[in-house]
Amino acid sequence: MPPSNPAQTTLPPNMVPARPTGPPPGSRPPPFASRPPPPGALPSPVAGTAAPPNSAAGPRPGPFSSSPLTSGPSAPPQMSSHGPVSNGPPAFAPGMAQSGPRFPPAMGGMPRPSVGPPQSPPMLSSGPSSQPLQVRPSFGSPPAGVSSSIGQPAPPFSTPSQAPPFSAPSQAPPFSASPQNMPPPPGSSPFSPPVPGVLHSSGSPFGMQTWPPQQQQQQVAPPPPIPGAMQKPQMFGMPPGQPPLPNQSMSLGQTGQSKIDPNQIPRLSTSSSVILHETRHDNQANPPPPATSDYIVKDTGNCSPRYIRCTINQIPCTVDLLSTSAMQLALLVQPLALPHPSEEPIQVVDFGESGPVRCSRCKGYINPFMKFIDQGRRFICNFCGFTDETPRDYHCNLGPDGRRRDADERPELCRGTVEFIASKEYMVRDPMPAVFFFLIDVSMNAIQTGATAAACSAISQVISDLPEGPRTMVGIATFDSTIHFYNLKRALQQPLMLIVPDVQDVYTPLESDVIVQLAECRQHLEILLESIPTMFQNNRIADSAFGAAVKAAFLAMKNTGGKLLVFQSVLPSTGIGSLSAREAEGRSNISAGEKEAHKLLQPVDKTLKTMAIEFAEYQVCVDLFITTQTYVDIASLSVVPKTTGGQVYYYYPFSALSDSAKLYNDLRWNVMRPQGFEAVMRVRCSQGIQVQEYSGNFCKRIPTDVDLPAIDCDKTIMVSLKHDDKLQEGSECAFQCALLYTTVYGQRRIRVSTLSLPCTNMLSNLFRSADLDTQFACILKQAANEIPSGPLAQVRDQATNACINILYSYRKFCATVSSSGQLILPEALKLLPLYTLALLKSNGLRTDGRIDDRSFWMNYISPLPTPLVIPLVYPRMIAIHELDEKELELDDSIIPTSIPLSSEHISDDGIYLLENGQDCLIYVGTSVQQNVLQQLFGISSVEEISNQLEIVQEGRFIRDDVFLLHGRRQDT
Repeated sequence: MPPSNPAQTTLPPNMVPARPTGPPPGSRPPPFASRPPPPGALPSPVAGTAAPPNSAAGPRPGPFSSSPLTSGPSAPPQMSSHGPVSNGPPAFAPGMAQSGPRFPPAMGGMPRPSVGPPQSPPMLSSGPSSQPLQVRPSFGSPPAGVSSSIGQPAPPFSTPSQAPPFSAPSQAPPFSASPQNMPPPPGSSPFSPPVPGVLHSSGSPFGMQTWPPQQQQQQVAPPPPIPGAMQKPQMFGMPPGQPPLPNQSMSLGQTGQSKIDPNQIPRLSTSSSVILHETRHDNQANPPPPATSDYIVKDTGNCSPRYIRCTINQIPCTVDLLSTSAMQLALLVQPLALPHPSEEPIQVVDFGESGPVRCSRCKGYINPFMKFIDQGRRFICNFCGFTDETPRDYHCNLGPDGRRRDADERPELCRGTVEFIASKEYMVRDPMPAVFFFLIDVSMNAIQTGATAAACSAISQVISDLPEGPRTMVGIATFDSTIHFYNLKRALQQPLMLIVPDVQDVYTPLESDVIVQLAECRQHLEILLESIPTMFQNNRIADSAFGAAVKAAFLAMKNTGGKLLVFQSVLPSTGIGSLSAREAEGRSNISAGEKEAHKLLQPVDKTLKTMAIEFAEYQVCVDLFITTQTYVDIASLSVVPKTTGGQVYYYYPFSALSDSAKLYNDLRWNVMRPQGFEAVMRVRCSQGIQVQEYSGNFCKRIPTDVDLPAIDCDKTIMVSLKHDDKLQEGSECAFQCALLYTTVYGQRRIRVSTLSLPCTNMLSNLFRSADLDTQFACILKQAANEIPSGPLAQVRDQATNACINILYSYRKFCATVSSSGQLILPEALKLLPLYTLALLKSNGLRTDGRIDDRSFWMNYISPLPTPLVIPLVYPRMIAIHELDEKELELDDSIIPTSIPLSSEHISDDGIYLLENGQDCLIYVGTSVQQNVLQQLFGISSVEEISNQLEIVQEGRFIRDDVFLLHGRRQDT
């Protein structure tokens, strides 16, 4: 049995980083002077945290040079005698619901305990199928005067004379009014025609469908048609006699009324229970709970849905079946996602010098779905089907059930996610140290707006949060039209400035002493950060040599790798990679700007892209903090962080008064969150499925692997899949994500997550098992990727058609016959039209947005985790005027339940907080009582509220009944 280290996540249990939520310690900004903290900046203890590592010099030759993920040992691995250490089962609080083998495709939510990264008020979760549901009905009574009757079940297809509710993009509009002489469909209410996306839910809000047993999932071919005879319509992919799928329906208007009853629009439902989700039950995969719900995972073979989510939880056997459904087939992979505090930690397994057991053909890692045969002497790979010899010291006899007798004692044979200690063959150099290099803009604009002072203050406070120990190294430089390095050697009485004037052919003034151990230079670093704003307070140089400064900092970090954190305030105007104000040029030529506006969202040239690829080769990750009040061409600047696995932070228009606390919070979480360095990732699939494309923030030098100079718990990578062969009905299709990375403590680890899902030949099963959050996340990420490639109207149409085609396919092939004026929705995807309409109104797809705002939105979407996708476009709103301090003291959660985004839930005497994981807005009614204002803000009237607090006193209600607030300060 292999030895194992104590179960742990990427940081020791005694390290619990907390997400800062207020202004920097020791400084108290004026009331209402700060923006809300970044996404979910509520205090969030982290169960475990990853960190940065130590390394030698030189670029890492191609990914897996010594085959960390692509090759394995040819000799049988040697095993040690120690086994994995378990920390015991998770402690589940009373009242938690356990998910059974069948999970309803529901949406709902509850406040989630804060964990890790900035999370906004928790999202909605659905209750489990094993407990009674307590939810608000998703629809109300029919309007007065309209009778609702229950008719006979209709055949599965409409008759030829009925017009389909949806048409192809080039055909008629997706909705058509019902004929006047046609009675309303059973259970429907007559409305006047709504805009696309306004839906009505007529079934159970949670849709308690269950997956049919495997023996019932065989498709039965209909008999051949008889010429001249009328055939009974047959549902595609459903056996004769099987009842149709539960669905949602909404009738279009037949009366003179123009109002749509908002109670009949499907909405997120709230739940107060925590879901206990077992990943497999009775040797079958359980559908995961919604990504926006609060759930605790028990790993029983499949990995947690926090690490891998599939858009469809049953894999179509053929590409034709997938095409008919019009749905996406993709994985959203978040390898270092934070677990719930009550979940069992990931087991760490050490196979010694031989390394983990792998398939000798495809190099897949040992997992619970590899089948052992011949009394355990051989095993069959569940990815490529190859039969391998079991290493001698890994042999174990099989039990009566065909499983190894020690399967439940070995994490790699009974858990979907494990972490292996990497042996020397997975290393091409010593693990790299944890290097943090800070690069600060000190040009005139940055000094005058207070951006430089805010950056220095934030850095000086996060220094104490950097990993302790001799492996942590730091460096600092400033720049305007020249570059200023600082010698931080302890022997000097004070830091020594070294100026690099050449911004075309840059260099590093010192081979050493620019980056030094934190323990040796802490005092010098604090003095330097305190004096930088004063040193440059009279600076009149307006130019910024961003490209040259980043290149020079990279040369200083080239031998070690690490994180480069850049604070930029103006458009780079000199040196390598200098830019011009393309936005102004587009405005001056209106006709050209309208026709080719999308070109402003593309990098101006390949200079910065070429630099970024070199950075990634030497394991340098760049994070960019943009503190500006003007256009800075984010489309060009963002290429560097996107290619190196970094992130863009955007503060516009920057205010030192309101944004300093947010800048500090963002920087602190950036350096504290669980993360890994010099990482390489690969996703493997079973025969019949292959990876088509990766999408996210990374550098890809070969088609099969993703290079990540740094990866953290907030980064998600979308993996698009495609068929290369037909799958067998009743079999299972497996996916495995392997991430080789270095922790901040210098350990090389391989985190392996495996997911196995059933294959199906029935279209109805695809719609039953569709994952709403993941399907919409793919639509969102694909729209963000397409924005720079064509006109905005075209991207909007593509997003709309993606939704229409899915619903049309469901109605055409799976739903019962209904009126042509009735909208039929699959239960699992009933909120997809609502989310799609909200997407069209987001910053990225609105036609009135700024170029930089749209560019930032695209970059924010790219690595966005699945749980944050929905609230980004469909925000969460809570009523804060009803908060009762006494009740909050007794309640476990301080966050009240969110309310629907509907005008019916907004009153003139109320105050509401709206947040989307990135920004918060407060809506103050015109008739708010004086005592409420006094309790919440310490004022007696709305007029006394500071302008620095982003308050919107007027909102607008749109036809889909979604309540939107104009959220930027310049709009208020």
